[in-house]
Amino acid sequence: MARRTAFIYADELTRHTLSETHPMKPVRLRYTYELLDGYGAFDASHASVVAPREALLEELMWYHSAEYIEAVRRLNEDDATVDQRRFNFGPGDNPAYSGIYDAAVLSTGATMTAVELLLSGEADAAFSISGGLHHAMPSYAYGFCVFNDPVIGIKRMVAEGMRVAYVDIDCHHGDGVQHAFYDSDAVMTISLHESGAFLFPGTGHTQEIGAGRGRGYSVNMPLYPYTTDEVYLWALREVAMPLLQRFQPDVLVTQLGIDSHFKDPITHLALSVQGHAAAVEELASLGIGKWLALGGGGYDLQAVARGWALDFAVMSEQHLSAEIPTEYAERYGVTTLRDLDELPIQADMVRDARTFAEAGTQSVQRLVFGTLGLR
Repeated sequence: MARRTAFIYADELTRHTLSETHPMKPVRLRYTYELLDGYGAFDASHASVVAPREALLEELMWYHSAEYIEAVRRLNEDDATVDQRRFNFGPGDNPAYSGIYDAAVLSTGATMTAVELLLSGEADAAFSISGGLHHAMPSYAYGFCVFNDPVIGIKRMVAEGMRVAYVDIDCHHGDGVQHAFYDSDAVMTISLHESGAFLFPGTGHTQEIGAGRGRGYSVNMPLYPYTTDEVYLWALREVAMPLLQRFQPDVLVTQLGIDSHFKDPITHLALSVQGHAAAVEELASLGIGKWLALGGGGYDLQAVARGWALDFAVMSEQHLSAEIPTEYAERYGVTTLRDLDELPIQADMVRDARTFAEAGTQSVQRLVFGTLGLR
């Protein structure tokens, strides 16, 4: 029986603008929806599109301070008396804009909608593409993220007595989620990301393994610039897969940022869209009964649409042909779903990335595996 999979979407999620020059473009969500719709992916009896609700104030307060939430609410109405710097808003990564609270509370609510579908048994898997905003901290915005929907969604599931595995394959370290659960053994956080030595937020080193009861439950696999599909998938199999099999979670939460794509304008990894989907296939092979997937980074807009379309196809156990549907292709000038199998990455870069990944894997295995009873 095919996995019952929900896609959480409404056009309202795409209509805000962070700034005219900001790389985060919400329209990428609409492109993903249109591409999947063009393929007829939502026509399958086990696939559905579900509209999001807004997050409740009570839910936001599970992680964020009341003072911070109130500041975002006031910025929503262009209140000039708010000290933006105190909450890390301002020109650059985290601009304050009219409607910022409305947009953030809806994207967070989309993830809560997905969580509720899983908890009620209405869906086996749910993809909240507007979510995955993994950098937001309890009392300030960070890395394009206002409210941390992964943390809030996970807290709801932990409150139901569930063990949760969070696997973050965004190019950036999932620092806000790690921070929230650093001392918890109910949540295992695993992040594969470009090394903080080269990319924001500068964290996610292998030595960050949790504290107290959570020691061994925070896992980080930093990667070298120009890491390709082959090396990335090798690292995933060597680090994440045995840990997930050992942890035996009730729920799998995946943050599927696709700023690891080789065409992404602000990062340096070198994955193809099919390599990204192959990582998702690896995680799907675990057969965990409840699966919450979230969006995240991704700044080449058509790479995002193609990658997340393939990811949803993996989740809903559908096949998408290589040829882009005619209407979408004519509208956006995209003709092929998948990238070239062999990207033009120099051999010495591939070698350096492999050496770096091998060293990182050995470090994780030394620091974490023994704590959890693995080799």
